[in-house]
Amino acid sequence: MFRERCGRVKSAKRRALILLFWLLIWHILAVFAGNSLLLVTPLEALLTLVRLSVTPQFWEAAGGSMLRIAGGFFLGFFTGLLLAAAAAGHTLLEELLSPVMNLFKTVPVASLTVLLLIWWSSEMLAVSICFLVVTPEIYLHTLEGVRSTDRKLPEMAKVFRMPFWNRFFYIYRPSLKPFLYGSMKLSLGMSWKSGVAAEIIGTPQGSIGERLYMAKIYLDTAELFAWTAAVILLSLLFEKAVMKIAACFFAWEPSCRSALTGAKKKRISRRAAVRNEETEEFPNGTSADGISCTNLTKSYGGKTVISDFTASYPAGRIHYLRSPSGSGKTTFLRLLCGLEEPDAGRIERQGCISMMFQEDRLCEDYSALLNVEMAVGSNSGAKEALLMLLEESAIERPCRELSGGMKRRAALVRAMEAESDIVLLDEPFTGMDDVTRERARQYIEDRRGNRTVIVATHI
Repeated sequence: MFRERCGRVKSAKRRALILLFWLLIWHILAVFAGNSLLLVTPLEALLTLVRLSVTPQFWEAAGGSMLRIAGGFFLGFFTGLLLAAAAAGHTLLEELLSPVMNLFKTVPVASLTVLLLIWWSSEMLAVSICFLVVTPEIYLHTLEGVRSTDRKLPEMAKVFRMPFWNRFFYIYRPSLKPFLYGSMKLSLGMSWKSGVAAEIIGTPQGSIGERLYMAKIYLDTAELFAWTAAVILLSLLFEKAVMKIAACFFAWEPSCRSALTGAKKKRISRRAAVRNEETEEFPNGTSADGISCTNLTKSYGGKTVISDFTASYPAGRIHYLRSPSGSGKTTFLRLLCGLEEPDAGRIERQGCISMMFQEDRLCEDYSALLNVEMAVGSNSGAKEALLMLLEESAIERPCRELSGGMKRRAALVRAMEAESDIVLLDEPFTGMDDVTRERARQYIEDRRGNRTVIVATHI
């Protein structure tokens, strides 16, 4: 902590010295020019800014420009986000929007300003220009961020039927963060540059652009520099405020929501009540739920992975699929949970499914507890279940800091604790020693209830 503080102080001092260096260069150039119409000294510009800042006209102009530019920025920001979210799932919409976004990115701001001044009033000019500058930047970067999301995580969310709330905040938001940060910083700077430029051309009353234009008309170089300094300060303050809000948004960890509602909750509640009874067996060891497949066939690139396979897996039992790696177990489980479609044959499922994938498919930036909560919807229930297989100190740490065996146990808990009728476990014991493996086996047995549990393993 002390070293970090010292580093920040040194960095601040270095930036201050750099600023002083360029102010000195500015002062030397002004003295060398010897003409205040061409260039004023930094002190003259500062004194003019102080003189202006105590007048009502200054704050009217600053406030008016701030409202217009901020309004245009936020309007463009949210429009870009919404359009990118829609285009990410619809290729046709993306193709339709592509020429429009490229047009706004390439057409000079001056041309857009003149056209809009013909079509609209000068009062809305800065808002419109900021909107047209910001929207394509946010749209393109957001679309790239969505596309950069590891496709395995949305697949996992689909299997667990995660609500959009959970998927957005814990799967897509981390992928969007670096793209949005970069596009926001660029857009914030461009908003002020283009917005003030539009005001200079349109000269709406009560704006910084109007005051800059008047300073140019009267050859008041000191006032020109003072208003320019005001634009820079307002731009920096606005950027700091917006980026602070963005940082808070990306650091926020809202409570996860459950995907279960209404009749589904009642059915699950009845199932949970039965599961908690001392005797978990049903008549003949089965219940109404189960899964079966008939004449199942699946090929990839001309290679047949599963050929004419028929099997039935009644509920209330654990079914083990033991075969060497590469024999098609993962493909079979993907077919069962609906992530793949068979080339031929039929699959009959009764009830909803949860799955432990061959990969952990955890959101690495978040804790094991939060990863389970995403699927379960209950913090207390997730913590209680995790403590059966992990130490308390481990469940609060980001998953990227956990060992491979710990991650597998977290993924196992997520699959077993999610409300489901069928549980598919793909190589659940990978990375576990003999003692941990036995604990995991016992955990599966204790928590399976009357569900159909299919375990694919080469052990």
